[in-house]
Amino acid sequence: MRAACFLESGKPMEVMELPDPTPEPGEVVLKIAGCGICGSDLHVTELDAMVPSGTVMGHEFAGEIVAVGRGATGPGGPWREGDRVCTMPGISCGTCERCASGDVMGCAKLRSTGFGDIGGGFAEYAIGGDRMTFRLPENVTTADGAMVEPLAVGLHALDRAGLETGEDVLIVGAGPVGLACAIWARLLGAREVVVSDYVAHRRETAIAYGATAAIDPGREEVAPAFEKLTGHAPRLAFECVGRPDAVHEISLMVDRGGRILSAGMCMQVDQFMPLVFGTKELSIQFVSYYRHQDFQLTVDMLAAERIDPLPMISDRIALDALPAAFEALRKPTTECKVIVQP
Repeated sequence: MRAACFLESGKPMEVMELPDPTPEPGEVVLKIAGCGICGSDLHVTELDAMVPSGTVMGHEFAGEIVAVGRGATGPGGPWREGDRVCTMPGISCGTCERCASGDVMGCAKLRSTGFGDIGGGFAEYAIGGDRMTFRLPENVTTADGAMVEPLAVGLHALDRAGLETGEDVLIVGAGPVGLACAIWARLLGAREVVVSDYVAHRRETAIAYGATAAIDPGREEVAPAFEKLTGHAPRLAFECVGRPDAVHEISLMVDRGGRILSAGMCMQVDQFMPLVFGTKELSIQFVSYYRHQDFQLTVDMLAAERIDPLPMISDRIALDALPAAFEALRKPTTECKVIVQP
C-alpha cells in the first residue's frame, strides 16, 4: 500500500510503499476513505522522540472494511467486508475496569493508532479494533466519517466540564475542537455560546453552528464582550488553542468560582499563576480523547442529522499532497479541518 511516513522532526513526510496490513483476531482492515489532519499530529512531530521514525500517522479516519480477523465482532454483530465504519484510534484490552466503563483510551494496555504502535490513516489501508469500530449511518459519506473523532473530543470535553442547562459558555479557539465544543454546548443546553478566534472563516463557522457571538480578539477584548452579552464574566471557559499561556490568559477572564476546561493539549511546558486560581477559587479540568459511549453518541447524532460535519471541512486533498499540506499547516492558516482522501 501507499502511505505517508513520518521520518524525523524538521523534515516533511514521505509517501512510500509499505506492506498491506493483515488483521489479527479481533481486528479489521479498513480501506481508508478519509483521514483528518489534527493539530496534535503537527505538534508531536515538532518534539524529538515523540513519534518513532517510519510511523504512519493519522488518527481521525473512516473507511470500508476489506478484511476481517477471526472473531471480529461489533455492536451489531460480526463485521463483514464492505461495512462502512469509523474507528477509535487504538486497540484496548477490552477486559480491564477502564474498558468496562467505556474509558477504552485510558486502558493501560492500549496500543495507540497513528503515533507509533499501530499505523494510522495517512495510508490506503489501516487496522481497527473490532470493539472500537462503529458503523456509519447511511446519511454520512465514508470520507466524512473521519469527522466523528474530533466531534467526540468536543462531547467528552462538555461532559467533563459538567455543563448545566442554561449556562453561558466561552470557547477560546474555533478550530475543530473548539467548534465541536460549540456544537455540543448548544445541543446540551447552553444559553449563550461565545467563541473567540482570530480567523474570520472560523468565526463564521462557529455562528453557523449556533454560537451566539464570535469575537475577534485582535479587535475586541474578549472578557468585556462576553460580559456585555451575558451580564457577567465567564464562569465556564474552554481552552481549545493548545498554546502556552492560553490557560493563564483565560484564568484572568474567568469569574470567581469559575471553571476552565482545557482541551487544547498544549505540548510545551506551560505556566500559570496559582495565586490567580487561588484568590478566585477557580477549578481546571484537563481532557484528552473520549469514551466509547462518546463515539457512539456522536455517530447517533450524525445519523439523526442533529450535526452536519461539512461546514467544518475546509479542504480535501490526495495522499500525495499530504507532505506539503502538513508542513503548510504549521504556519498561521485559515484552514479548519483538512481531510486526506488516499
